Amino acid sequence: MNAKTTQSTQPTSSTSNKKVVYIVDGLRTPFLKARGRPGPFSASDLAVTAGRALLSRQPFPPTAIEETVIGCMMPSENEANIGRVIGLRLGCGDNVPGWTVQRNCGSGMQALDSALKDILSERVDLVLAGGTETMSHAPILYNSKMVNWFSNLARAKTPIEKTKVMFKMPMSAVLHPIIALKCGLTDPLTGLDMGQTAENLAYLFNITREEMDEFALRSHQRVLAAQKEGHLNEVIPAYGVDGKLFPQDDGVRADTSMSALASLKPFFDRKFGMVTAGNSSQVSDGAAMLILASEKAVEKYNLPWLAKIVDVNWGALNPDVMGLGPVMASTPLMIKHDLSFDDIDYWEINEAFSAQVLACVKAWQDEAFCKKNFGLDRAFGKLNMETLNVDGGAVALGHPVGASGARIVLHLAHVLRRNNAKRGMAAICIGGGQGGAMLLETE
Repeated sequence: MNAKTTQSTQPTSSTSNKKVVYIVDGLRTPFLKARGRPGPFSASDLAVTAGRALLSRQPFPPTAIEETVIGCMMPSENEANIGRVIGLRLGCGDNVPGWTVQRNCGSGMQALDSALKDILSERVDLVLAGGTETMSHAPILYNSKMVNWFSNLARAKTPIEKTKVMFKMPMSAVLHPIIALKCGLTDPLTGLDMGQTAENLAYLFNITREEMDEFALRSHQRVLAAQKEGHLNEVIPAYGVDGKLFPQDDGVRADTSMSALASLKPFFDRKFGMVTAGNSSQVSDGAAMLILASEKAVEKYNLPWLAKIVDVNWGALNPDVMGLGPVMASTPLMIKHDLSFDDIDYWEINEAFSAQVLACVKAWQDEAFCKKNFGLDRAFGKLNMETLNVDGGAVALGHPVGASGARIVLHLAHVLRRNNAKRGMAAICIGGGQGGAMLLETE
């Protein structure tokens, strides 16, 4: 299940002055659906599960890693600077720096970009990077009234004073805590949650409920086919402390259908909306870890590699339509490298919502949109849907926000190798109105 699919290839930059950064290898845990209570793993547990298996199959020791960079939005209270915690737990050594990055849904991709830049600047040659998230562990917080009450209780000196404070406990605050996950999935400036931004896109691009559900069904069917055909061999099983085995992603549904999806009621706009739990990504726990290396490290350890990172771009736009982030990030990247859709063999666009991905596809075909945002005199083009998320995506797999950006890059590299393809693009929308894109090549 976890066999490497890399191929032994000599570094390719010897004839050019341009530095090259390689994705040497990577593994991820199963993405486990959050089920209303904390899951069996912490964020560092999942990263260590993937990282330990990944490092154990390398020709170098963990101490050869020179830096750990991890994307994570919600580490637990015991995982401050989780990037450092993970490096230490994996035995990379006390002298190996570790750090954590946050860019909402793009955190895992940001970790890869940060590692890329450190390698290109010749600070390091071998980096362990990726992302992890346990959304099921998102905390429930006391609001300010409760915090003040606890403060008053701590300051009370005598039993009588403490008793008086106890009787002043603000019960309304007790019954109405702050749900961190809800806050994290709501834009702090517009007040819209992410599902409402997907509704905005459905309205702007005339996306129907049937189109959304068809895309969601396709995601489940493709993941199921990929599991059956062994195309998710970057997934390493996880074992709970009680010995329970989690062999694969558990959010995918073999029993879903168009009729089942159509029966679900809108979740974010209950009166007029079309975005449902069924055509949205799942709240999940998971980690994805990759090893990035310079040409020097590839030569030193005779490393096979999956792909080269050609370039990265980040874009931004109005938070109300944050789902168009993949278009805003990847289009300038294609223009910069003189590429069209015909030049990109495979795409991974993170499926935050069916409507969001479909809106991206329609935006590229919209002449007015492309003229306004990219200065083009025509629509950019039509993406071939057969090259997009060929093994399904987050609607079926789940979207642990810190890990997804790393997952799509890792899986894209595997898809390119499996199909002897040259070039691929991984892109992700980011809450707050941003997008990230990473261009990979295998030659």
